[in-house]
Amino acid sequence: MEKKVMKDKVRVADGGDDYWWWLVHKGIGAIFVSIAIFALIIRVGVSFHPYSGAGNPPKFGDFEAQRHWMEITLNLPTKEWYHNSSSNDLSYWGLDYPPLTAYQSYIHGLFLRYFHPDSVSLFTSRGHESYLGKLLMRWTVLSSDALIFFPAVLYFVFVYHNVHSSISKSDIAWLIAMLLLNPCLILIDHGHFQYNCISLGLTVGAVAAVLSGKDLGACFLFSLALNHKQMSAYFAPAFFSHLLGKCLRRKNPLLEVSKLGLVVLGTFAAVWWPYVHSRDSFLKVLSRLAPFERGIYEDYVANFWCTSSVLIKWKKLFTTQSLKLISLTATILTCLPSMVQQIWAPSKKGFLYGLLNSSFSFYLFSFQVHEKSILLPLLPASLLALEVPLIFMWLTQFAMLSMFPLLCRDKLVPAYVSLFALFILIFNAPGRRRPKRNEDFSATSILLVFGSLCSFILHIVYLTLSPPHKYPFLFEAVIMCLCFSQFILLTFITNLKQWMLKKPAKLKEIEKKLI
Repeated sequence: MEKKVMKDKVRVADGGDDYWWWLVHKGIGAIFVSIAIFALIIRVGVSFHPYSGAGNPPKFGDFEAQRHWMEITLNLPTKEWYHNSSSNDLSYWGLDYPPLTAYQSYIHGLFLRYFHPDSVSLFTSRGHESYLGKLLMRWTVLSSDALIFFPAVLYFVFVYHNVHSSISKSDIAWLIAMLLLNPCLILIDHGHFQYNCISLGLTVGAVAAVLSGKDLGACFLFSLALNHKQMSAYFAPAFFSHLLGKCLRRKNPLLEVSKLGLVVLGTFAAVWWPYVHSRDSFLKVLSRLAPFERGIYEDYVANFWCTSSVLIKWKKLFTTQSLKLISLTATILTCLPSMVQQIWAPSKKGFLYGLLNSSFSFYLFSFQVHEKSILLPLLPASLLALEVPLIFMWLTQFAMLSMFPLLCRDKLVPAYVSLFALFILIFNAPGRRRPKRNEDFSATSILLVFGSLCSFILHIVYLTLSPPHKYPFLFEAVIMCLCFSQFILLTFITNLKQWMLKKPAKLKEIEKKLI
C-alpha cells in the first residue's frame, strides 16, 4: 500500500506528461467535463441574445465584420485579402487583424458556405442576417471556444496543480469555473460577437507551457496568439522578460535565446508566407494592423488618454505622430518595473503577475485601445484567481462596468445581469480556499465594498435616468473615470505584489553555480 502511495506521489511530482493519470485518478476529468458542459450551455443561452449592430445598417457591427471577412477570404485570392479594390472595399469592414485571423475566417467561411452559401456570397451577402446564417455564425464561436479555449484551460489547470500540489479538488473546480465562466469573455464573444477565445486560448496554452518548462512550445503558441490578434502583444513584455531571465541563467544563454528566436521567426514566417514574397503586400498587411487614423482612443474607454482628455485635449494639442511616441514611451516606462523584476528573478508566480502588469500597461497607456481590450488584463487575473481572489473579483467587477455602455447598446443587459449574478454566486461558493489574512487586509476590503456600491449606483442610474441634454455622454464619462481609478490602483497594487515576491531558492542555487 505504501509503495502504491509513493508511486502516485512520484507520478504527480514528475507528472508533467501523464495527463490521463491525473484526470482519471484525481477525478479532475469529471469535474472539468461537468463545468465545461455547463459553460457551453451558458454560452448557448447568451448567443440567443442580440449581437453588435443587429439590424442596424449600413455597416451593422462586429457580427457583420466577422461575416464579411469570411466572405472576402472565401471569394478572393489570399494576396487580395488586405488590398483595397473594387472587390474588397476596405472602408467596409476591411480585414484589420493578422493573417491567422484571416485563415480562421476562411475556415469558418467554408463551414458557412457548405450549409448556407448565400450568407457568404460576394457582394450580395452584405448585412446578411437570416436565422440560419446567425445560427451558423454563433456555432463558429462556440466551436472555437470548445476546441481552443477549453483545452487550454484544462492544460493550464493541470500544470497549475503540478506547481501547487497542495490545492484541493474544490479549489481546482473553482478555478476551472472562474476561467470558463468569465462573464466578460462570454458576453463579448457570444453576445457582442468576436473570437477572443482563440487568441486568449492560445495565450493560456503558452502560459501553461512556460509554467511546465516547455519554453519552445510556449513561443510557438504565443506567436500564434500574436498572429491571430495583435492585441496579444499586451503580454509580450512578460513573455520576453521571463524567458530572457531564464535563458540568462542557463549554461549557454546565447544558444537558448537563439532557439526561442528561431521558433518565433519560423512561426511568423509560416503564418505570413503568402505576404513575405512582396514588400508591397507585406506593408499593406502591416498598415491594416495599426489603425493610427482612428486616434489615440475610441469611445469612452477607461484608460489614461481617454480619461485625462476630460481635462487635456490630447488630439488638439498633439499630432498623431507625437501621440504615438508619447503613448509608446508611457507604455514602455510602465512595463519596465515588471520586466526588470522577471529578468532579475524569473519565477512562475512572477510571470503570471508580469502578464497582468504588462497587459495593464498596454490597456492604460497604449495607442488605440477599445473597451473590449480589458479582456487582456482580465485573463492573467483569472489565472491568478486562487492566489489573489479579491484582486480578481475587483478587476472583474470593474471590467464589467467599463463595458456596460457598450453592452447596453448591444441590448445585452439581461445576459449581463444574469452572468454577473452567476459569477458572484460561483465566486462566493462554499468550500473554496479563502484568502490568507495578508491577502484579505481591511484596506482592500473597504475599497472593494466602496467600489461595488458606486458600481451598483452607476448601473441603476445608467438604466433609469437620462443625462442632461448639454452632456449626453455624462454617465459614460463617470463610468470611465471610476473604472480608470480602479484600474490604475490595481496596477499599482499588482506591480507592488510582483516586486514583493521572494527569489526562488532554485534560482539562488543556479546563480551561485554561475558565479
